[in-house]
Amino acid sequence: MEMPRPKITPRPPREKPVRIPYTPPHHPVIQALIDKKSVMSAVMLRDMRTRFFDHGLGFIIVPLWPLVHMAIIIAIHSFAHPVATYGDSVPVFFMTGVLPFLLFSYISRFMAFSLLTNKSMLAFPIVKISDILMGRAALEIIAAFLTLFSMLLLFYAWGDNPFPADWESATECYLATIYLAFGCGYFVGICALIYPVVLTIFQLTIITLYVSSGVFFVPSNLPDEVSKFLFFNPITQCIEWFRTAYYESYSDKLVSVPYVIGYATITLMAGLLLERSVARHISDR
Repeated sequence: MEMPRPKITPRPPREKPVRIPYTPPHHPVIQALIDKKSVMSAVMLRDMRTRFFDHGLGFIIVPLWPLVHMAIIIAIHSFAHPVATYGDSVPVFFMTGVLPFLLFSYISRFMAFSLLTNKSMLAFPIVKISDILMGRAALEIIAAFLTLFSMLLLFYAWGDNPFPADWESATECYLATIYLAFGCGYFVGICALIYPVVLTIFQLTIITLYVSSGVFFVPSNLPDEVSKFLFFNPITQCIEWFRTAYYESYSDKLVSVPYVIGYATITLMAGLLLERSVARHISDR
């Protein structure tokens, strides 16, 4: 009697292994830049959501805020002084003073506040002090350019000529003012993280500079005994520099480009050096 043969089930076909393409690791510098970009993007998104209405669309108000601020100041002083202090247009003259000052004020002031308002984010090891400061600076710089374009369009639609005679000089001045605001904001922001009272002092200083920097008058027309002190005010230098780009006959005796760039560089370097000691103190905690 024959024994039954066991049934042989065929083996399923072997699946081909999935080959994952090899991606070489990034260079440490490139990887650090990628991480920095990701953290800064997160900081910027958080600022956009928390600053206005807890929604990302609140960023639309960021450029409108200084635009309305600027428009109110120019309108008040245009009605109060119907005759132009310099040039043919009263609004354009005040614009050449208000625009550089508010550019400096908004960027430096919000950078100074950024570390205190986002201090909780420093609990994450990947988030650095520079990420918060540079993220806020990037937002304010974007808003500053949107404000500039909106202001030029409004003036043009109103019938004034808001365009400078020397575009190159005006552009250099605008970028130098941003650099100055970034350097001062970086330094004040680090100091405010150590001593919050610095923010109050800085706010009062901004108000004083608003009155004394030449926003509403021509500093070069003042006596030499007074104007020589204004020479050491970098905001006055930016305002005077901006006006020389608009008016060909405007005096440039209070304009020193190396002084503005040097002042901005010194404050930025001081902020970076101070950041090292503050970051070490935070890591030790």
